[in-house]
Amino acid sequence: MTTGESVLGEADLSLIHALQMAPRASWTQLSAVLGASPDTLARRWEHLTAGGYAWSSLLAARHGTDEMLYAWVELECAAGTSEATAADVAGDPYTLGVHQVTGDADLVLLVISPDLHALDGYLAGRVRRLPGVLRCRTQVVTRMHNRPYRSRIEQLTPGQVQLLTELTGGDRRPRTHARVLSHFSALDRRLIAELAGDARRSAAELARQCGTSESTVRRRLDALSAGGTLHHHCLPAPRFSGRPMWAMVTTDVPPLEVPATVAALARLPQTRLVTSVTGPHNLAVAMWLRTVDELHEVTSAFVRAAPALRIAGTALALRTHKIGAQVLGPDGRRTHHIRPDAP
Repeated sequence: MTTGESVLGEADLSLIHALQMAPRASWTQLSAVLGASPDTLARRWEHLTAGGYAWSSLLAARHGTDEMLYAWVELECAAGTSEATAADVAGDPYTLGVHQVTGDADLVLLVISPDLHALDGYLAGRVRRLPGVLRCRTQVVTRMHNRPYRSRIEQLTPGQVQLLTELTGGDRRPRTHARVLSHFSALDRRLIAELAGDARRSAAELARQCGTSESTVRRRLDALSAGGTLHHHCLPAPRFSGRPMWAMVTTDVPPLEVPATVAALARLPQTRLVTSVTGPHNLAVAMWLRTVDELHEVTSAFVRAAPALRIAGTALALRTHKIGAQVLGPDGRRTHHIRPDAP
């Protein structure tokens, strides 16, 4: 069974893959890799972003020197309220994923917060008070085994990847000696908020928006990136990407088998996020699938790749309302973004 949606063209996916590797590369640099003129690439990207078919975003990965805390939150909703509840929580900066799903829960959220105290405040003071919410179950992510929003399009050829890396450094610039920022200045917070909607905003535009100089903007962005403070999030809208269906699989794995299991699962092309979690099951894996039928194939592949693993549950999204900071409409296209809270 398929969705019947058409996918983006190869040129579109190549451009997205290139921007996943080098989010702020110039159109001239990208032109040398993709074989199209800078003007053509700029127009293509404008078409994709204006139409809601793709986006490029930067989000905070740290709160000072500490990693941000993630949690999977399952909501049971009163009959007929799932849609309205999803729209409510999609407007919150704490949610990085809002999925309306099959199974025991009605909604699955990926929530980010600075710490456990802030997470409790958001869930108790906001989510549990929503009129449609009957029950809220939380699994705190104790370890995120792979980088959120990493590239899995793999559209560029190895030669193109090498050339882009040589021209821009891509994601392979060494960061072993980078200093982790202990705190964010007011300008850092403003830049992170501005780049959540469009990671390709120019230094000149950011300088005008923030009332500072271009050189200061570039210096602060370099410091934020080098310190591992930012996650880059460049994706096609899933409905048009060739992998339109979000799914989650929860599993039980003996503790000593977790490292080998995680390595095996992360190699599968469908997987996007592998997390160790609290609660009755210790691994939660999020993925994007081509078809409904593929869920069975993937769970079978899980067991073959990691014999110690036991499938505990599966959920398939009927609709995805939010990915990262981006809110998606009923037609699957991005409509707007939610500015993050200052980290």
